[in-house]
Parts: sequence; C-alpha cells; structure tokens
Amino acid sequence: MAVGARSGREEPEERPESELADSSPGPAAGQASAGPADSPATEHTVPAQDSGQGGGSGDEGPGDVKGSAPRKPRSFWKELPLLVGIALVLALLIKTFLVQAFSIPSDSMQDTLQRGDRVLVDKLTPWFGAEPQRGEVVVFHDPGGWLDGEPTPNPNAAQKFLSFIGLMPSAEEKDLIKRVIAVGGDKVECKKGGPVTVNGKALKEPYIYPGDSACDDMPFGPITVPKGRIWVMGDHRQNSLDSRYHQELTGGGTVSTDEVVGRAFTIAWPLNRIDWLGVPDTFDQPGLSAMGTAAPAAVGLAGAVPMVLWRRRRLLQAQVKAESPVAKG
Repeated sequence: MAVGARSGREEPEERPESELADSSPGPAAGQASAGPADSPATEHTVPAQDSGQGGGSGDEGPGDVKGSAPRKPRSFWKELPLLVGIALVLALLIKTFLVQAFSIPSDSMQDTLQRGDRVLVDKLTPWFGAEPQRGEVVVFHDPGGWLDGEPTPNPNAAQKFLSFIGLMPSAEEKDLIKRVIAVGGDKVECKKGGPVTVNGKALKEPYIYPGDSACDDMPFGPITVPKGRIWVMGDHRQNSLDSRYHQELTGGGTVSTDEVVGRAFTIAWPLNRIDWLGVPDTFDQPGLSAMGTAAPAAVGLAGAVPMVLWRRRRLLQAQVKAESPVAKG
C-alpha cells in the first residue's frame, strides 16, 4: 500500500505478524516474519504534511482546513426580492388586522378633518368586541343609500395594488367618516336653535365648524337609538349628510356597529397636520349614559338583598329558639 494511505493515524509499533505480512508491498511472507524490530518506525508515524503522496484526496488529516472556509454571503440584490416579499406580507397583515389608512374626500368633518387628510384607523380593538363610543370619530361602510349618486373613483392598477396591501388609502370602497353622538339605548334630540341632547344632557360641541349651528338645517328627534347601532353626525353640520338626512332608510338614520371599520385615532398626513383624534370632554359629563341613572339603584338593590336575607334568617332562628322546650324550661 502507499504510505500516504495511512497518514495521520497513530498506531502501535508492534502489530500482529499477519497484519504486517498483508501490508508489505513486495517481499515474501517469510521476510515479513522478521518481527516489528525490523520494521522502520516511520512507516507508522508519517507526518501529516506528507499525506496524499500517492493517496487520494479524501485522506486529509484533522489539521487540514480545506473545504471548511465560510460560505460567501448572498449579494444584496439576491436578498432584495425576499425582503420586499416579507414587507408586503407584513403590510397586508397590518392593513387587515391592525391599522388602515383612509383619505378624507369631503368637507363634512371640518375643522377637525380637512379634505385630503390621511387618517389611521384602529381595526384591532373591534376584533376583541369593542364597540364605538360617544365622541369617537369612526369610519364605516355605506349602510345602504347614503352614497347614492356619489361618483366612484377609478384608480389605476398600481393604486389598486397599493390600496390592497394598505400602503395607500382605499379609493374604491364606499366608506364614510363621522362622529359618534349616541350609542344603542341612548335618546338623542336636537331642536332648532338648541343644542344636541343625549339622554337629556346638552352637549357642548367645540368641534363644530365655526359659524355652524348644532342642527338648525335639520332638527330631529327625540330618537331612541336601537341596540347595536349608533347615531352619527359630521362636525361641519351645515355640510354633512349624516344620520339626520337618512331617517327614511332602514335603521332610521342609525348605523349598525357591524358596518364600523374602526376608530380614526390620528391624522397621519400631511406632516403639518399630524394630530391625535381624542374624545371631547363633553362626552364625559356625569349622567350622560342612559345606564348611569339605573346603575346606582341596581348596585343598591344588589347590596340590599343579602342584608335582608341575612336579617330574615336571624329572626327565624331566634323564633325557633324561643319556641323550643329547652328555652321554655
């Protein structure tokens, strides 16, 4: 055998005679029986650098670093399609479940929102059962008949794609944006020359467009909002076809909470108009909630029942004790 075929392996110098006979390249078997003393030691201790002489390439020693060099990283251009794909998937998931951008197409919410503003709408909380609250600005689908006659934009293919993944506001969906004034169970009313009232409480509405009245162009009510629906109005009262103008439709001008896309919580564009869309303080006044007057009575009743039952039990126990033979004796 070639010497290099066994390089890098430390073997004992004394080996069985049969093994030496088999590994001898040329001499006869009788010559190999001379024993390990006649065998050169270098035959079993070949340095690693001599390996491969007459041997194959697969006989590299443990110190050889050939073939263990680090892989060359991919170029940026090869990684770019993967990065773009991941970004598009994330954008689509965010638009579907978390946040979506909408463009303001009209003046019905001035001065809170201007035509061309971009707002971000929270789509996450409705997934957990949250319903619109009084004072919130919400985006909702056309309940049916509200946008009849309104022109529908015809975006190009690029705009459709960017709208689909949420990088641009939707141009084709028929959505509206208004402020929630009353929710299910509320009684809402507005007489000419007066304020809007909810459950008998007058609203101070600093968000109304300067110069507008609360409802002089279309007084209404009193109207009791059905459960699971909301009453909405625009901040530019004299330029808003809101719930007041659709009372002849199904729902009497109210909007189902199932049609609500989500709450608009911030103005994101243009940069000089970035602002938070909070709930005005007038909706926090005591007694505004229709349940507010019933709640104290309900709590009082819930606390009184156990007390009455406990007192009745004590009286019965005392009566039984008084009538027992032991007590009489």
